[in-house]
Amino acid sequence: MDSEELLAFLAAVGHAQRIRIITELAPGRLYVSELARRLGVSRPLLYMHLERMEKAGLVVGHLELSDDGKALKYFELAPFDVQLNVDTIVAAVRHDQSDQTGRPGDDGQHSAKGTP
Repeated sequence: MDSEELLAFLAAVGHAQRIRIITELAPGRLYVSELARRLGVSRPLLYMHLERMEKAGLVVGHLELSDDGKALKYFELAPFDVQLNVDTIVAAVRHDQSDQTGRPGDDGQHSAKGTP
């Protein structure tokens, strides 16, 4: 995970409504209208939150046709497991630096463990 992905993830979970969305989707997928009713928010506002979460890889949306021919957009949680600690942040920054230099983790400095 690079720092841009880490920041997108943190922004996606760093909002009370998006935490509630995760909670509602935890048991299984829901279509947007049902999710909006459960959360007590408008569909446009919900779509804004879901879009941010989808870009961060937290949810996945699928269009499906109901039996009566209506298009329903379902969302479900994507599997994720992010451990946030100093090592996660350092690894994300090093990933960015290796992308810039073409060398893994080459930041021109020695690590804290004394290894160049």
